[in-house]
Amino acid sequence: MSGTFDQHRLFNLFLTKKPMRGYFGATLPHKAHALNYSDTTRLGLLACPGGERFAEQVVKRLSTIYRRRFERKAQVMAERYHLSKEEVTTKINFGNDIQSSLLYIPGKVSEYRAPRFNVKTRNTWFPNGEIKTEILDSIRGQDLYIFQDTENRLPCTFNDGRDEVRLSVNDHIFNLMVTIDAAIQSGAGRITLVLPTYPYSRQHKKKGREGLTAARFGQIMEHLGVARIITLDVHSREIENCFNKLRLENLHASFQVIEKLAGIIDVTDDNLVVLSPDTGAVDRNKFYASTLQKPLALLYKERDYSKVTKNANDNNITEMKLLGDITGKTVFMADDMLGTGGTLLKAMRYLKEQGANKVICAVSLPMFSATAVDDFEKAYQEGQFYRIIGTNAIHHEELLKKEWYIEADVTTLFAQIISLLHHNRSLSPMMDNRELIAKKMKKAIAAHGIQQPTLLLD
Repeated sequence: MSGTFDQHRLFNLFLTKKPMRGYFGATLPHKAHALNYSDTTRLGLLACPGGERFAEQVVKRLSTIYRRRFERKAQVMAERYHLSKEEVTTKINFGNDIQSSLLYIPGKVSEYRAPRFNVKTRNTWFPNGEIKTEILDSIRGQDLYIFQDTENRLPCTFNDGRDEVRLSVNDHIFNLMVTIDAAIQSGAGRITLVLPTYPYSRQHKKKGREGLTAARFGQIMEHLGVARIITLDVHSREIENCFNKLRLENLHASFQVIEKLAGIIDVTDDNLVVLSPDTGAVDRNKFYASTLQKPLALLYKERDYSKVTKNANDNNITEMKLLGDITGKTVFMADDMLGTGGTLLKAMRYLKEQGANKVICAVSLPMFSATAVDDFEKAYQEGQFYRIIGTNAIHHEELLKKEWYIEADVTTLFAQIISLLHHNRSLSPMMDNRELIAKKMKKAIAAHGIQQPTLLLD
């Protein structure tokens, strides 16, 4: 193949509307999901008030992913076809311009042109509490991802920055519904919700005359026209069985948690024990025990379900029983969410009484409701636990100042999932992250000079 750029062939194919073939010979899909490194007319990320912080970080990670893919593609093509990297860059940009619905994509044709994923909006808060969302960019036909953090209790900005309002979970949900409707009215091609916390997820069982609100929330979103929901460690996996066409992508932060855990303790230590804080978390902690090659213990709890937990000192646990040996051990336990924290504090206190040396807990959704932050600070000062690892799926400025709190970043995980979904690629490598964890374990073992054991990852 010569290094000459055959522009006439590409223009003729384009003008005659024949099936477009790539500049390196690959057939390009007719659908709007072929990989285009610069064009933002196909992929958009829109943040509701409350979801801006998380969306902003995901956009940064997504921009990095696209740049790396572009550079990797340019390098491979340059080596394969014996061209300079500058020539390949120009050819890729030419192909992207041909595919784009724009006349051309702004930027120098000889350099990488970073896409802009953000969709601009204007959010209005009215004195009576009503909310309005206006989409300021064209999103017609776009693959649109709407971000909302329903657990965000920090002030949200409205009315072009003039007003700040603290929203409840229900306010955030209705704001999300208004935004979805605005996107539908604006002609979005496909709508996906990015909800780090799935709201009402604890209302997934019917024990009496009560609603199945977790299922109903998703069904309402489905009825509005949402195609997919991306969330983190949903409280009950059965929720995804309640929809007709809506897909629920339930992500897990186990790799990010183990990465942080390996930074504070020796994960190869024989004195490390994984413990399930209750029967509902057995599968999650069994995964950690198998991956870390550590024994699994269980803390069984009896509860009085007629009592509603209001704060850490007022929980509904009536009795605890420990299955396993934790005497003199470092105990690691993982759970999906932390609300008022009363159950966890009582469990930590019990484990210390049973002879645990250190207690470390990981939670995917660190809500820290009511007075939880102060309650955990007090417990930490009393030596009840060593560290808590939480993700940035929920943001707490006060938590980040605490010595005992460690934040694991999951925005790269969400950015990778969005990229894979947009380009219709398999999610399996990201949903089952055991290989990534195995690599992390190999590094930890090598760092401590220990002979590598066989990991139980099956």
